[in-house]
Parts: sequence; structure tokens; C-alpha cells
Amino acid sequence: MAAVGNPFLMCVEDVFCRNQRRVRVLTGRIERGRVRPGDEVEIVGFDAGTIVAVGGIEEGRRRIDEARAGMNVGLLLPGAAVTTVERGQVLVAPGSVGEHVGFTADIALLSEEHGAGEVRSGDRLQFHIRAATVLGAVMLHQETGALQPLHKGEVSIRLERPVALEEGQSFAFRHHGHAVGSGIVTGLLR
Repeated sequence: MAAVGNPFLMCVEDVFCRNQRRVRVLTGRIERGRVRPGDEVEIVGFDAGTIVAVGGIEEGRRRIDEARAGMNVGLLLPGAAVTTVERGQVLVAPGSVGEHVGFTADIALLSEEHGAGEVRSGDRLQFHIRAATVLGAVMLHQETGALQPLHKGEVSIRLERPVALEEGQSFAFRHHGHAVGSGIVTGLLR
């Protein structure tokens, strides 16, 4: 398992099936930590919560004995144990990262020239958190009814599906099909 101070985390960017669906290959970039064949990983996000042992690791279709932060790899997992894995979930050291639907954040809107418009309390936005895309509602903390382009603000966000979240994590969001801004998670809500 990964070192205690730097637990393993990899975002699932794509999922492939091999050997008549007996093996799933989950590809992505390792954000931190390390992983070896035989290590247990937890699938977090979208109500997954499955713990499974890594059957093998591939880098460019070549088997390797260990993968570390910064590497793009494929983790081979038994297909029966991971039938519902999808893009946007994360693989982590068991118990190291939780999934949440609510969080607080500091956000910053882009300029009008870059497509941003105002954001009001209650607006449904499309949030891009790692490789996950999920709809959520925003609630402004300040008394004004809206944030204008190029402004910053504190908000609470309620997502439609739980995703793996950590304080300090960055994200982007879209509104009416346009990139509107970005933010940093400042707190996790239950």
C-alpha cells in the first residue's frame, strides 16, 4: 500500500474490457502515491465504494511492477468485481478519500469576452471535477443575488451525484454550455 503521508490516488479516465469481460483495464494518470500488483484500491465516486486488489499494471501495453505519481498507466482489475466503473471515479488507498455531494468553495468567474455570464443562487451548473462531469446547484453566500463576470465569491454547491472530493481541490464549471469559471474546494459537507 502507499506511504501513509502520500496515499495513492488515480483518476479513472477510461475503462476497457479484456478477455471476454473478465478483466477491466482502468486507465489514467496517478496523481500521488504508488501502487503495485496485489495492492488493494478503493473505487470512489458515483456511489461505488468497492475495494478490489490490483491484478496488474501496464504502461504502454508493457507490464510493470510499480506505478508512481505522474505516470499514465492502466490498472488491471478483475471484471466481476468492477462491473460499474466509469470515467470520473477515482482509485485510492482504501479509506483515504471520501465521496461527497455537498461542498463549499471559493469561485472566480471568467470575463464576458471568455463567455462568462452572471451566476445566481439556485443556478444549475455543470461541474468538472478531475475527469468527472456532474450537474449541481450553486448557492451564493453573499447578500447580492448574482456574481458578475470577473467577480469572486464564496458558494455552497450541491451535486446530483457523489464524487471524490478533497479540500483544496480545484474544479471548473460551465453554465448554458459556456465555460464560466473555476474554483477551489474550501470545505466538505455531509
